[in-house]
Parts: sequence; structure tokens; C-alpha cells
Amino acid sequence: MAHGRTAGSSSDGTADSDDSADHEKTDSSRSSTRLTRASLRLSQSSQGKHGGSTNNLCQTLRWCSTPWVSPSAGQYPATCGQSVGSSWITKTLMPFTDMKQLAERDESPPRTPTGNAPSSESDIDISSPNASHDEGMAKDQKDSGSDPSHRPKRRRFHESYNFNMKCPTPGCNSLGHLTGKHERHFSISGCPLYHNLSADECKVKAIEREKQDDERSQGQSEESRHATRHQAPTARQVKYKEKVQEMRKRRDAGLTKEQKEKYMEHRQAHGMTREPLLENITSEYDLELFRKAQARASEDLEKLRMQGQITEGSNMIKTILFGRYELDTWYHSPYPEEYARLGRLYVCEFCLKYMKSQTILRRHMAKCVWKHPPGDEVYRKGAISVFEVDGKKNKIYCQNLCLLAKLFLDHKTLYYDVEPFLFYVMTEADNTGCHLVGYFSKEKNSFLNYNVSCILTMPQYMRQGYGKMLIDFSYLLSKVEEKVGSPERPLSDLGLISYRSYWKEVLLRYMHNFQGKEISIKEISQETAVNPVDIVSTLQSLQMLKYWKGKHLVLKRQDLIDEWKAKETKRGTNNKTIDPNSLKWTPPKGT
Repeated sequence: MAHGRTAGSSSDGTADSDDSADHEKTDSSRSSTRLTRASLRLSQSSQGKHGGSTNNLCQTLRWCSTPWVSPSAGQYPATCGQSVGSSWITKTLMPFTDMKQLAERDESPPRTPTGNAPSSESDIDISSPNASHDEGMAKDQKDSGSDPSHRPKRRRFHESYNFNMKCPTPGCNSLGHLTGKHERHFSISGCPLYHNLSADECKVKAIEREKQDDERSQGQSEESRHATRHQAPTARQVKYKEKVQEMRKRRDAGLTKEQKEKYMEHRQAHGMTREPLLENITSEYDLELFRKAQARASEDLEKLRMQGQITEGSNMIKTILFGRYELDTWYHSPYPEEYARLGRLYVCEFCLKYMKSQTILRRHMAKCVWKHPPGDEVYRKGAISVFEVDGKKNKIYCQNLCLLAKLFLDHKTLYYDVEPFLFYVMTEADNTGCHLVGYFSKEKNSFLNYNVSCILTMPQYMRQGYGKMLIDFSYLLSKVEEKVGSPERPLSDLGLISYRSYWKEVLLRYMHNFQGKEISIKEISQETAVNPVDIVSTLQSLQMLKYWKGKHLVLKRQDLIDEWKAKETKRGTNNKTIDPNSLKWTPPKGT
């Protein structure tokens, strides 16, 4: 039995808006038969009016032939059955009690990760002759994907990860991290596969490192409670030192034949795409220290990447071709963008001009007349020479030198304002010319008596004694000027290590040659040109400065002096030192 109704139905728009929000819009019109909570409430009201029995209940349904209309912000969808020619039909359904249970069960359904609400009993497709046709149309519209904005948004992953990025190591799926603290990596520094490890092994090692750090911090906190200003090594530190020495003694003298064959096979199979096998090359203790340093450096790089200071594909020069060497860079240098984006730079080792390709470099070298740095040669002994270059007279050369140095220095900020500085460039001569070994710069007029503003040894000459030669030469100039000098802070990591080693060597040599009973820090400073603050800090690190009965005493530790003397004897006559008699230099006046 059909009941005639007007076009304007008193249905609840809230329920319809829930359904329309859960389903995406489509461009083509579709017809569907839906049973909603609104129709249930409508049927309840009609039941009260007509007094019909629950067993022979006729529910009033809407047949909607108009397309879905999506609501705008803060609006409800247009109700079906308005003046568009819609008709009302009736269908006999399940008892009213069952329908009521379905309505109660259809509360706010949980949403899926994609943003769509799952199908529930409140959205029941009523079988009709056109049901299969309607489903087919909906499926075609879904597959076509006419408008990406209509599709449900996917769940966003960690915002810092770009999943288009991949680890450059061949065969790596970018999962895991060398630190054991991240689920993915995008660089070789964090790749477990490159370091011949698995992601699970990295996590286990990370847990072990955390335990060791906790134990060490607890031990240090207990010792600091009773610590004095200058104390001898504690029993715990002495025991740990003995343990380390024993572990280093147990290391095998060399590799066996099987191990060498294994290493060669690994090298031939992977080449430069994997780290060489490091087992049995050194002691387990030193290898573990190296692994900790790798993990720490990788964690620092990951933090910089998270902060946006390092991005994949950023303009950073990876390698430079310098003379007969190909050098991997360490830090970013502000070369012009057209050169920095190339990733590889070609630099003339004499005039320091930078170029884009090997062809341009070859043509430049054929006509470059420079064979040594510009300026005056103020020191020469054997093949070693030092040139004094004025930043005001040779501005382009000094700017290129600063840009080159920034590739290997972290704290350098001087690039283009080179006029107030003098540059002392150390070279090594052969039959092709004077090759750049390193340099240091100093202010022409320093109010704080800094004798070094920036110092660098080229990577191919590191660990050969040239760094100490540069430092010794800077103090030799301070002696000629009759001043006390000190390097400008902050020092780089390698610079700090070199200076501490130099100050230690100077003090031990002075103690070895000293024959008196009373020693003065001021006298040491005047004779060595080292700042008294640097002398005191070095004496404290060597535990040679003690406070006793209201006075500071300098202890002459013979064991350290003997150790230094043995190293000097072992080095022999090949030791690289600066000869003051080979210096031909007078302090500049009023520059």
C-alpha cells in the first residue's frame, strides 16, 4: 500500500551529511537505494500516526534518482525528493524491533587510516533490478580516478622522510640505520649494509653502547663527589688502562692466509661499494672505538638532516681534483652555485683557480705560468719553502685559498675579506713546481696578539709532521717580533689536537734542557713565545702542576721526559723541523 507524500520530506539532514562525508564525490550521476537512520525515524513516526502493527509493518522509503550533492563547509547536503520528479515507494522489510537494533548499533563508526568510515548496518544497499549496474558504475568511477582531490587522502608517514629517496649502496633497501635508532637511512654513513652489518646487529650494538655509557656516567658521578682540583688517576681508571693494554697485547701479529683470501674476495666482489673487512686488522677494543665513532658521526649527520641543514641533492662539492690527487671534501664551501652544483671541482694547484671540467683544467695548465704562490719567499730549507702572501696585493689568490681551505675546515668564516691578513703558504718543491702543503693566516695588526687566525694542512700531507712545522713557524715569527702568541679560537678538532701535541713537546723539551731548581711560567713563555694560559693548561693536562701549601709547584716528571726522548730518538734525522737560521724575514711595519 502506497502512501502519497509531498516532495518536501521532513528527514534529518545530519545523518545524510555523515554518509556523504564518508563517501567521495563522483562526476557522473548514480542512483542508489539506501536505508538511513532518518528513514527509520520517519517510519517510527508514521507508525505512531497510522497505528500499524509491528508484524505487518510497511516502511516508507525514498527512491532518489538525483546524483549525490556534496556539502560545502558548514552545510548539509540537499535532501532527495525535492521538486525533481522523485517518487515515494514502499517496501516490506524486517520487523521493527530488528530495525531498531540496527539503528542503535549504528553509532559513529571508527574511521580507517585512509579517512573513510567502514561500512555498517546503517548503510544497507537494498536489492533492486539496477543494483549490479549501480555497483559497476561506481567501480568504473573509482578505477578511472577522474580527480585526485576526490580520492581519500592516505595516511601521512614521518614528515622528515622522503620515500622517493634511496640509499646509494647497491642492493640496499634503505631499512635500518647504523646507529640502531632509526628505521630508515638514505646515505652511506647510516647504511648497515655498507658497513657489513645487518639492521638487527646495529640495534644490538646500540643497546650495548647505551649500557656502557650509563655505567661510565654512574662511575664518573660517584668519583666527582670526592674529586679534588688536581688528582692522580683513580683505581678504576688505572684498572681500565691495564685492561685496555692487555686487550691490545692479545691482538694477532698479522692476518692468516685464509683471512687475506677472504678480504681479497670481498674486495673483488664489492669494490668501493662496501667498507673493507676490518676484523683482525687491529685489536677488538680499537675496532669497537672506531665503530662508536662511526655511529656517533652518523647520528650527528642524521640530526642535521632532520633539521634541514643537510638535504639530498644539495649544492655541495663532493670531490676535487688537485694536482695528481683526488680529494674527498669534508665540509661545504661557498663556491659559486654554478660550480658547487657540479659535485666535482678541478683546481689548479699553483694559482688555485677552479674550473668545471678536466678539459678546461688541461688547457689552463698548458698556459698557466705560475709554479709557486705569489709573494715573497721568506723561508727555504731543502725542498720546503714558505711564501708570505699579502691579502691586499694578491686578493684573488687569497680568496681562492680560503675557499679551498673551507672544504676541510668546519669553523672557518673568512672567505672574501682577506685584505687585513697575511698568508704564509708552505710548499714542497720538485721538478714540476712548488706544491701546496698547507698554510696559516694571521692578522696584520692583532690587538690580542694572535699569531694564527686559520691553519690548514692539506689532506694528502696530513700525519707527516707538516702541521707541527706550520705551528712552529708561527711561533718563530712571534719570537722574531718579540711577542707572545696564541692561536685564535675556536680551533678545529684536528687543530686542537695538533696544538696540544706541540705545546706538550715544547714543554718537555724545555724541562729536559732546564738545569735549575726553580722554574717560572713567565720565563717559559718568554723563551718559547707560548702564551702563559696555554702553558698552564698543558701542565695541568700532563699533571705537572700541583698546589701545595699555598703555592703552585711544577713537577718534573721524568717518565714523560724519557718517553718524549725515546720518540725523538726513534724519529732520527728525518724529523721535519723548522730551522731558525733559514728564515729571511723582517716584521712588516704599518701595513
